[in-house]
Amino acid sequence: MSPSDFDTIALDQIRRLCRETIAPAAAATDAEARFPREQLRALAGLGALGLNLPEAWGGPGLSAPALALAVEAVARACGATASALTAHFLATDAILIGGDDALRARYLPRAASGEILGAFALTEPRAGSNPADMRCRAVRDGEGYHLTGVKHFISNGGVADFITVFAVTDPDAGHKGISAFVVEKGTPGFAASPPESTMGLRGGHVFELTFDCRLPEASRIGPEGSGFRTAMKVLDNGRIEVASMCLGIAEAAHAAALDRARQRRIGGQMLADYQGIQWMIADMGVKLRAARLLTEDAARKRGTGARYALEAAMAKLHASEAAGEIADRALQIHGGYGYTTALPLERWVRDLRIMRIYEGSSEIQRTIIARHLLG
Repeated sequence: MSPSDFDTIALDQIRRLCRETIAPAAAATDAEARFPREQLRALAGLGALGLNLPEAWGGPGLSAPALALAVEAVARACGATASALTAHFLATDAILIGGDDALRARYLPRAASGEILGAFALTEPRAGSNPADMRCRAVRDGEGYHLTGVKHFISNGGVADFITVFAVTDPDAGHKGISAFVVEKGTPGFAASPPESTMGLRGGHVFELTFDCRLPEASRIGPEGSGFRTAMKVLDNGRIEVASMCLGIAEAAHAAALDRARQRRIGGQMLADYQGIQWMIADMGVKLRAARLLTEDAARKRGTGARYALEAAMAKLHASEAAGEIADRALQIHGGYGYTTALPLERWVRDLRIMRIYEGSSEIQRTIIARHLLG
């Protein structure tokens, strides 16, 4: 990637904030399962909650490659903060991609400034990897809709100010019968569970959401039946951002492994002198480099406006699986110390595990890739 001068300045500011403010709070955020409100507020002060948006709608006009690098920097500092940030991006992407100018004007500038926080509600208890199975319904009711149903594992869902929700408006039309809506916090009939207790990304809260709401027609994102198409485009963006998150954490793990190998002595020799350690370090470096190249490729393609579903799926698949292996090897190189909470290795291993599941599991990514390659 070769960011412009503007991109470089913005990235420098974000990286500095991540080093000085977000990274020092990461361990406590995880230990206390604390939603990263202060970290998001600090990012909002740099305009980072609108990094995915064009200037016309309150964003800084950052390039797609620079956006990927920004997400990487936040994830390297704190996975939970990156998870909350990218969930917000999914919500605003849905409005940017599928909404009309009136809806964009209503939500996007405030979301970009950090005045309001978003969530993206697609997954259901019985419709995870296949959104076409969703049971959430939006039925015409006078001049609006009656939205009913349940969404599950929704990042930011219980703390967000607005949620982009996907529901079936025409049960006989398959995926073409899915529409998208904006539901605001405080809407009568909307409720959120307490946050789920999760293995990793403990500060990046996920919720079950229930809806029995009446919504005005103006809350619909785009025409009826356009929701599935909008969701798939949003997920292409999200998969690049997941790959970038994986890169950030994997880079931190690899750097920690290199430092450990250079500093730790066993039997009078540095760990780095042992061939077994050298091979582990080499394999980690190759996987990390391949993940970076795939992610850069997908981010560049996103910036051109051409279709990039294949590149996004490849980047997400490889980066998520490679990062998990890199963090596990880094923990192994640290021995028993890596297994303690005194070091971040075990947190990185836990945080990375979900990356092979959300925004489309590894199995779904393989299906997407195969369909593109087979035509």
